[in-house]
Amino acid sequence: MANAQSDWDITVEDLARLREEGADFFLLDVREPHEVAIATLGGVNIPLARVAQSLADIPRDRKVVVHCKLGGRSAKAVVALRQLGYDDVWNVAGGITAWSERIDPDVPTY
Repeated sequence: MANAQSDWDITVEDLARLREEGADFFLLDVREPHEVAIATLGGVNIPLARVAQSLADIPRDRKVVVHCKLGGRSAKAVVALRQLGYDDVWNVAGGITAWSERIDPDVPTY
């Protein structure tokens, strides 16, 4: 299925590899600011409700990797961005929680 949500998922291991390789990508955090205050992976914070109004802040010419706490909100953002013409946009399955569990336990969970 061409627009199946899972077709656009990457793992936290994939994200770690992108970082290790120094890949050129835009990390978009669609959580709320109070969540970002607890734990962050860096990147740009645009809450899900503001993504469609913030397209000027999201590059079309780079890979866009989207994350949230568990992967649900970021999956919605990926679908919306793809519908708006973004081709290279990916959801981090499991979100920052999976990052903390499998990559960096120093990142707080909440």
